[in-house]
Amino acid sequence: MDRSSEIADFLRSRRARITPDQAGLPGGGRARRVPGLRRGEVADLAGVSTEYYTRLEQGRGGTPSPEVLEALARALRLDLAEREHLSDLLARPASARRTSASPQRVRPGLHLMLQTLEHVPAFILGRRTDVLASNRLAREVLTDFDALPVPKRNLARYYLLDPEARERVGDWAQIAAETVAMLRLEAGRHPHDRGLADLVGELTLRCPEFTTWWNDHHVLRRTHGTKHYRHPVAGDLYFAYESFQPAGDPDQSLCVYNAEPGSATAEALRLLSSWTTPGPQARTTPADAR
Repeated sequence: MDRSSEIADFLRSRRARITPDQAGLPGGGRARRVPGLRRGEVADLAGVSTEYYTRLEQGRGGTPSPEVLEALARALRLDLAEREHLSDLLARPASARRTSASPQRVRPGLHLMLQTLEHVPAFILGRRTDVLASNRLAREVLTDFDALPVPKRNLARYYLLDPEARERVGDWAQIAAETVAMLRLEAGRHPHDRGLADLVGELTLRCPEFTTWWNDHHVLRRTHGTKHYRHPVAGDLYFAYESFQPAGDPDQSLCVYNAEPGSATAEALRLLSSWTTPGPQARTTPADAR
């Protein structure tokens, strides 16, 4: 990513979505050539000079203090993920040389946890939404990540490039767009990650919708919510998912798809689990290192 253009595009997109009326500015009802707030209005709301805000938006403002970042976040009405993203973008730039991150490995205790969560789908995401490990029901409900080559075990690649995902994932457009927003957040945190750049390039070329979502500059840190899948055998499945970081590794997330006890989904999962239980000679091998 070009840091200056990323800063400019993100700040412009955030101020464009706020009307003067919403910001409580006088004269907000007058027609404007462009939507949203002007630079000077954002500067006034944040308590900084227009010249300084302009330099920030152009990527020439250096590294602002935490107080200035907080004031900008309030003025632009940023949520927690957007605040994190702005902080990443405005942080002191690191070397522009692209790097390949070291392979991620899931510690044995987390593999054991996935096996313990045998009644619901569960998996572990790493950088770039790489699927580092998954239990049997996760591979049944989504796709069999273990059957893919290691470089292809990626949630964004599955959602956006696998034709089956468009049929299996309920509200596909929303889920796919949210996944792109997750990649946007990571791009701000790891701007020189070669693997992420390669993934974005592949998605740009192969997914018609990706460029529009990427250029929206939406960012998202997924923590909890709902999911709907259409399984070819088990039918419609509805989940309340939880996602959180295991202690000791901020670049990994444990994702668990919970089903309401006694619900049709819980019963469908029970049947799906019984149909797919490996025989006594079979052994499950978790998706491992990247």
